[in-house]
Amino acid sequence: MNEERLVHLQVEPASFPQAPPRCLDDPTVIAEHDWAAFGEVKEMTNHWDRPGWSTSTRAYYWMITFPRACALIKRARQCQQALSHLGLDDIDEDGLHLTLGRIGSTTEINPGQLDSLFTVVQEAKRAPFSLSVAPLTASRGAIRFSVAPWTPLVELHATLADAGVKTGVPLRRATSGFRPHIGISYCNRPVPAATVRDALRPLRDLDTVEVAVTQVHIVELRREQHAYRWQDIHTLDLH
Repeated sequence: MNEERLVHLQVEPASFPQAPPRCLDDPTVIAEHDWAAFGEVKEMTNHWDRPGWSTSTRAYYWMITFPRACALIKRARQCQQALSHLGLDDIDEDGLHLTLGRIGSTTEINPGQLDSLFTVVQEAKRAPFSLSVAPLTASRGAIRFSVAPWTPLVELHATLADAGVKTGVPLRRATSGFRPHIGISYCNRPVPAATVRDALRPLRDLDTVEVAVTQVHIVELRREQHAYRWQDIHTLDLH
């Protein structure tokens, strides 16, 4: 394993899982690591109970979105339907995303700063890549897919973080705590984690889905009821 690929990842108590997997490229290792971390959770919590967020909150994020990833959308719907008895808040097909990092609230960051940030990231140049999505797992507040490999995502995150430092708008969370995943449902109340694990197990053997990552977006994120919505501000083409 390339030691340089691990330099950015450390144990972070605020992250889930707290520790990174022992290998960033092996889908089986990543999936087992995510599942083991969820195995330590006793009770899932309400994802929406987040201090500082309200219907008027607006914040800028780096995100990967999947509006045309038909296979991923179909698989997410399949899993959501199978888990409908849990009564969670499903993510709509146009809401599937992989969060790379929070830039800051719209009250903290002005458009000129976003323009400067985007210009610096454009100069860094990063190549497109593919991700394998599966199996299904969960965290303290959401049902989600494991993704692999992590290496291109970690390297992309580090590029975005470095650009943020250079332009005075550092990411809220350092690359050391980055734990990539794709959520499909948010927990909306306390739920025994054992109940969720029992529901997830039959779905963990589904085949992986491949998605191409060719763009990264700066979005202005907001909450509407029990869902996230966003507006694209800048789109970075990977090439």
